[in-house]
Amino acid sequence: MTRSRRVALTFVFVAACAPSFPPVALAQNWPTRAVRIVVPFQPGGGTDIQGRLLAKKFTESMGQSFVVDNRSGAGGLIGAEIVAKAVPDGYTLLFSSASLAVNAALVKKLAFDPLRDIAPVSRLSSAPLVLVVHPSVPARTVQELVALAKKHRGKLNAASNGSGTTSHLAIEMLKQYAGIDVVHVPYKGGGPAVTAMLAGEVDLRFAGQLAVLPYVKAGRVRPLAIASERKSAIMPDLPTLASIYPGFDADNWYALFAPGPTPKEIVSKLHAEVVKALQAGDMREVISKDGAEPVGSTPGELAAYFRREVEKYARVIKAANVQSE
Repeated sequence: MTRSRRVALTFVFVAACAPSFPPVALAQNWPTRAVRIVVPFQPGGGTDIQGRLLAKKFTESMGQSFVVDNRSGAGGLIGAEIVAKAVPDGYTLLFSSASLAVNAALVKKLAFDPLRDIAPVSRLSSAPLVLVVHPSVPARTVQELVALAKKHRGKLNAASNGSGTTSHLAIEMLKQYAGIDVVHVPYKGGGPAVTAMLAGEVDLRFAGQLAVLPYVKAGRVRPLAIASERKSAIMPDLPTLASIYPGFDADNWYALFAPGPTPKEIVSKLHAEVVKALQAGDMREVISKDGAEPVGSTPGELAAYFRREVEKYARVIKAANVQSE
């Protein structure tokens, strides 16, 4: 065998044995350059606000720039696809919301598999919706609302932020859990839905807690229950829907993800940094002002939670025959 052939074979052997992803040592040294955090929505919303502060905390803690890249469109799917198909080296991350689970269940032909191609890192915060009614509705409890809806089947109407949104699917969940029939009225966003409710054009809706809190205090809407299994720190006197209908949960959560095959060492380091960031007073304040509560789950906990969310919404969507637009 010639010397050149031996060298060539040695090169092939070494290349074949080389790891597909960064070795542990490289992962431990991560990051060595700027990191992009894709936020799949426009600037100014809850996902963007929390994502930007998280990026700031990461930058301060790890000594490299973490830059938010807003890639909105298709209900957050455009940005999610970018991350799903990115090189899994820890330099492209995704900060998204419950919409990711909704779309995973709703959209039939996705260009990626959210359960396989995106690695859960940590659920940053929990933002359960609140069920509210217009003051003209003669119901002060969920039970009274359900009784009213059963008595006047198909007469009450419920506003949402749009078809296929968490606020819409929460309505469908209530219909399925309570065995009632209310008319879904989709609006183009939360603003028009709030306006319609204040005008008395709709009877009920599920909304973000802080979005309706000023109107609750002014007596212009009446809150009935939190769409969660846990009491709300913002509206602590309200019962939870899960206490009436076990398992009821409509939470517009926020979480950090990475491309699917990202090294576990990097994912673990990111999780530790999320936990560290959540200890900061300004981080907790921003989360609170957004109507949410800090969580800081482990990658394994988020993976299990995310799968349950996808499965839950898939059941709701199938039962209600909700179609993607």
